Amino acid sequence: MKKGNIIIELTNISKEFDGNLVVEDFNLYVRKGEFITFLGPSGCGKTTTLRMIAGFEMPTQGSIMLNGEDITNLPPYKRPINTVFQRYALFPHLDVYDNVAFGLKLKKVKDIVKKNGEIKEIERKLTVKEIDEKVMKALKIVDLEEFETRDISTLSGGQQQRVAIARAIVNEPEILLLDEPLGALDLKMRKDMQLELKEMHKKLGITFIYVTHDQEEALTMSDTIVVMKDGIIQQIGTPTDIYNEPKNAFVADFIGESNIYNGTITGNKEVLFLNHVFECVDDFPKNEKVDVVIRPEDIFLMDEDKGMVKGKLVSKTFKGVYYEYVLMVGKNEVVIHDTKEYDLDQIMSIYIKPFDIHIMKKEFVSNVYEGYINKNNDVCFAEGEFECDVTQLIPNSHVDEEGYLVDEKGIKYDLTDADVKVEIGLKDIEIIDNEEDGNVSGEIVSIIYKGDHYQVIIRTEEYDDFVVDTEYTWNEFDKVSVKVPKECIKITLKHEVKNYVKD
Repeated sequence: MKKGNIIIELTNISKEFDGNLVVEDFNLYVRKGEFITFLGPSGCGKTTTLRMIAGFEMPTQGSIMLNGEDITNLPPYKRPINTVFQRYALFPHLDVYDNVAFGLKLKKVKDIVKKNGEIKEIERKLTVKEIDEKVMKALKIVDLEEFETRDISTLSGGQQQRVAIARAIVNEPEILLLDEPLGALDLKMRKDMQLELKEMHKKLGITFIYVTHDQEEALTMSDTIVVMKDGIIQQIGTPTDIYNEPKNAFVADFIGESNIYNGTITGNKEVLFLNHVFECVDDFPKNEKVDVVIRPEDIFLMDEDKGMVKGKLVSKTFKGVYYEYVLMVGKNEVVIHDTKEYDLDQIMSIYIKPFDIHIMKKEFVSNVYEGYINKNNDVCFAEGEFECDVTQLIPNSHVDEEGYLVDEKGIKYDLTDADVKVEIGLKDIEIIDNEEDGNVSGEIVSIIYKGDHYQVIIRTEEYDDFVVDTEYTWNEFDKVSVKVPKECIKITLKHEVKNYVKD
């Protein structure tokens, strides 16, 4: 974003609760008249940030500037900022008019008067006429000018929401904060209110700062989106930029639908994923592990022999404007949006243009695989079978003599073929120089010295990779195997546990 005409600026803002950092090093500036949205999952710090702007929470560190003045420690009532909450907080015993007028009746304004030849500043309450003019103007903006005598209880959810907005804008704030304001509405009303809010923003011309976890809402309404995760800004940009050029896999996954794969750079602007080397436009060092992101609408279905990678069409869902297909390429699902209709269970291929393949730096903290549980309660992934502790899938469970998982209520679960996510730490994998003695064999394709250890990549025949942190030296192209202790394999179910209850 280009700086200019800034109304509010947050610098190095952090917030702690009981020693837990919920907002970390938050830096942002907002222009006058902008519609900016904080977007992220529950618990990411977006509402806390909004409350610090409003003055309901004070930052642990950092500063908040409004029109060039420091308001970091200013109380809410001294800030030209109003907030609309998800639950509206309307007074049920007052009608629409009195709900909107409530704050105005308490408000005092300053007048300059001349008395006994002296010019003085005095405080006074608003007159009945002034209040009436302001209330009717606010109700007109929210299309409720004929509802002033209605009881709050007789209004729909959308009408109540508009009353809450009218009450907020009647004080003519410079900034309007909206905290999940449409969260209590049904889907149709929510979509209608999105368009109405955008129209209100144009009419008012003031700055809107909006909080939501709904990515469609953010894309529909915003001039600028701030994507947050774990109290940290992941990306700031226009809806188009955020959607088309996500900065990392989290943003890509959170904003719209995405296919995300583990990839490896194999050469100059070449990346390996789906067991195929694709051309791309991003330049990364050879053998670097990356995240590969492709939007479903950027993948083209083709006849079996015309594309880059073959797979079997296993799913088709009509979405109104397009069909959503799932093509299985080996163990990988590829989600594709296409306007043409194809028959299921046929072998087809896909074509992806280089500039539609988004490559993102991967921050390795663990190896993650897609796997399944076999009849022996071992976990199968990366071409191997590994012993694991299936009791971690259900708290306080045990395995009975027949091999079924039993929970604390005595309910039995048959986990055979249950899909799981497998996670293994980088230091939890042992490299063995004999190909036969480990769980899976492969070849060392990369060795990087990290200052106090080596990071080694072992690749199997089917291009599954194990990234290992080790203090021992190895040689590139060594044929080795890997072994993982049972207690170091973390597994989580991909589907609800109730799906595996034994009849």
